[in-house]
Amino acid sequence: MSEVEIAAKPTKQRWYRSLFVQVLIGIALGIATGILFPEFSHHLAPLGEGFIKLIKMVVSPLIFLVIVTGIAKVGSMKALGKIGGKALLWFTAATTFALGLGLLVGNLVKPGSGLNIDPATLDTSALDEKTQGGHLPGGVEFVMHIIPTSVFDAFAQNNLLQVLLFAILFGVALASFSESAPPILMDVIDQTLHVIFRIVGYIMYLAPLGAFGAMAFTVGNYGAGSLKSFGVLILACYGAALVFIVVLSIVVKLITGVNAWKFIKYCREEFMLALGTGSSEAVMPRIIKKLDNAGCDRAVVGLVIPTGYSFNLDGAAIYLSLAMMFLAQAVGVDLGFGEQLAIMGILILSSKGMAGVPGSAFVALSATAAAIGAFPVAAVALLLGADRLMDSMRVFTNLLGNCLATFVVANWEGMLDKDKMRAVLDGKVTPDDPDDVTVHPHPGHEHLEGAPARPAIERREALTTNGASEGTVNHHA
Repeated sequence: MSEVEIAAKPTKQRWYRSLFVQVLIGIALGIATGILFPEFSHHLAPLGEGFIKLIKMVVSPLIFLVIVTGIAKVGSMKALGKIGGKALLWFTAATTFALGLGLLVGNLVKPGSGLNIDPATLDTSALDEKTQGGHLPGGVEFVMHIIPTSVFDAFAQNNLLQVLLFAILFGVALASFSESAPPILMDVIDQTLHVIFRIVGYIMYLAPLGAFGAMAFTVGNYGAGSLKSFGVLILACYGAALVFIVVLSIVVKLITGVNAWKFIKYCREEFMLALGTGSSEAVMPRIIKKLDNAGCDRAVVGLVIPTGYSFNLDGAAIYLSLAMMFLAQAVGVDLGFGEQLAIMGILILSSKGMAGVPGSAFVALSATAAAIGAFPVAAVALLLGADRLMDSMRVFTNLLGNCLATFVVANWEGMLDKDKMRAVLDGKVTPDDPDDVTVHPHPGHEHLEGAPARPAIERREALTTNGASEGTVNHHA
């Protein structure tokens, strides 16, 4: 059996040039500013919002290009169907476990017990403003919403599911051409993908500033007062998320061999930035790139990650089920086993249509409360002060859940390069561009019976002396 060879080890970067360190400093300064100057912090929101908008600017074209290049290489609708089906199977299992865990923790910890809130005394105007009259789409409405009015509208609205649909159709059509036609177009698409990643690199220079502004605004608006009022609920949510991550990591390790801790360390910059900005979308381009680098086939990454952002919100699922228990306990209602099962069933369905709905968590909670009828919908207004403080838990758990789901689906489909994965996660090679790592048959070793030779990993000759591809922004420590 062959071993992974690394042709060149990257040169270690100065600590202060690491994106992780820069974002960490930005978050720390943001927390300090929010605590010391809460009034001034209100004016810093545009820093975080502007950074997230810059990232969203490239998300749709990036998703389109990644999916098209991946599908064109797979070239089979049957293979795509298997990837999609297994992804949805995993999403459903993970979301169900997350919802069940939230209910279990709610029963054990009882975060709302003793509050004795009268829903009639609550001001629901802020809740109405938060949800902006939004509603969760029904089954037919949801499916119809995936079909764009026009291709340009899908990109203009930054609707990931609509872009995903068009990208799948485009990729399949491209793969169906004769071999003489596609290479020219594929070359253009591949080079355009490199350009998009280069743009992402430029935008990431602003990441520390974005994290600073977003964190300062959050702490200034929802700081110490909310922590005191909702301390037990917040601790329960974060504790449940930790249990979920540990269990999920063990399961994924058994299935794929992926060490979740090593993956978090490998993507520490992205996770820190997601925590700082409160947005997993802010790191989607770099996460896609890093999963590709870590041995997941591009077709799997392109299908699982965008779909997961709508169908696999594990952190949100934990919060929703635990919040339902909190609300019932806060108004003095004891939910029976049947009612809790009904809550889980409703949330399994409603959580799939949350993406893009204004105040989606409040809409889902209101819809579930109305369907159960055990306590007044007005009770949902109780969570207005705590919701933003849950963002870090939701974002981190959602992001890690989708990344690990990508490894699982890639492994199930035999589209996970485990030698490449181990080399990257062990830190033997730290590519900063999807094509920094190339795989070739290991010289001097025979193939295993019934399987291709295990690959060796080497750095491309195009790498510069600092370990990044020429012109690519390198933030790795």
